[in-house]
Amino acid sequence: MFTRARLYVLCVFALIFAGCAAPPAATSASGQAAAATAATDRVVVLISVDGLAGFYFDDPKAEMPNIRRLAEQGASARTMKASNPTVTWPNHTTLVTGAHPARHGVVGNNYFDRAKRERVTLVGDPVFDKDQIVKVPTIYDIAHAHGLTTASVYWPATRNASTLTWTIPEVRKHAQLDQYTTPSLRAELVEAGIPLERTLSAGKGQPVSNEERDEIHTQAFQLILSKHRPRLALLHLVRVDHDQHRYGPRTPQAYAAIAHSDELVGRVWDQLQREFPGKATLLVVSDHGVSPIEREIRPNIILRDAGLLEDPRAIHVVVQGGSAMIYVLDESNRASILARIRKAFEGQEGIDTIAGPGELSAFGVAEPNVDPHAPDLMLFAKEGYVFGDTASGELPFVEKPERGGSHGHSASLPSLHAMFVAWGSGIRAGAALGDIENTSVAPTIARLLNLPMPDADGKPLIAALSE
Repeated sequence: MFTRARLYVLCVFALIFAGCAAPPAATSASGQAAAATAATDRVVVLISVDGLAGFYFDDPKAEMPNIRRLAEQGASARTMKASNPTVTWPNHTTLVTGAHPARHGVVGNNYFDRAKRERVTLVGDPVFDKDQIVKVPTIYDIAHAHGLTTASVYWPATRNASTLTWTIPEVRKHAQLDQYTTPSLRAELVEAGIPLERTLSAGKGQPVSNEERDEIHTQAFQLILSKHRPRLALLHLVRVDHDQHRYGPRTPQAYAAIAHSDELVGRVWDQLQREFPGKATLLVVSDHGVSPIEREIRPNIILRDAGLLEDPRAIHVVVQGGSAMIYVLDESNRASILARIRKAFEGQEGIDTIAGPGELSAFGVAEPNVDPHAPDLMLFAKEGYVFGDTASGELPFVEKPERGGSHGHSASLPSLHAMFVAWGSGIRAGAALGDIENTSVAPTIARLLNLPMPDADGKPLIAALSE
């Protein structure tokens, strides 16, 4: 079975190589259509620093000399609004599709499979290939269809992506690492002494540190840039996010992680200037911000106390940190159950927003009659609160003994806003972009590479471009 994304790629190839029709058209800033001829002499690099909140840009304690210098010499946004829920997999997919989760299909880091009656976890150990879960074309699909080489290191939702020329997907099992990493690249990393296997384990069952994981992935990324010179390359760094989960935002550990990630960005920037002078564009983004955890909401206890968990098959809650997705599995009584759920949560401490049927699309979330992976109702927590999925205990929330951090809250919260910086060929120096949305990242890359991207929700950041 062909997915919509795969059919799109095949159609583009047919247009290019069969000569039966003109290639897709790109729309200029003035609205005039022009034939798309891919920029084969340019390299565009997109680095995601997971969890690097936009508020860190103006925080003097956050050591980011390279990222701030990139902003000074290029373009930057005051804030970049993420997609809902503000978690890793949906937002990384938005960054490369320009589409909200309601359209691209990656609804969360996990979701509930109504047909199988089981929870599916995507993060870290994906069970699906990219074409099985991403419903719209990505920027690397389009680049590949127009003859450009592409690369990706640890980018979510890329397993077995046929349009990535060189790839190391986000997996955490040795068998998957060997199976889904590009075979020739795997051999090159071994020859270069880059221990990719250590991103999974430090030996004897001990997990690798996130610092080492980012170091190794950056080394692999730099090897790809130097040896293969891809036209479009994606890199995902994770330490900032992981350390904030454990210690919280604006902590010494968070600042240390930010400084390290900035150093890695600097290494790639230096390489681009040396090896692609005048031809490289570097975009540094994040997928979401972060909220400090002060209290935990336990939705299953609230549902239990409201008498809604008497039949465990009727309702299922999937937590996304600062949000909770509620699935109603009793179709015959769905409307009345949803009304009771809403009443149970109204006025509860820590609840910011309740979005039910007909309201989800306003948050960029699909309605369940459109996407069965989508919930029937979503709860968004206030800043400082996080959802837990336990049904133990007697209170609907508990004090947290540690001050860790989380995300998944509504993208409208300022602390959940992400970061955007762009530098290099095609970027207007000194451009201040104000407030943007992450749906504009992929269309902007498409414009830099002179590629069409007709299926995006966002528009190119024309103010950032010098051409």
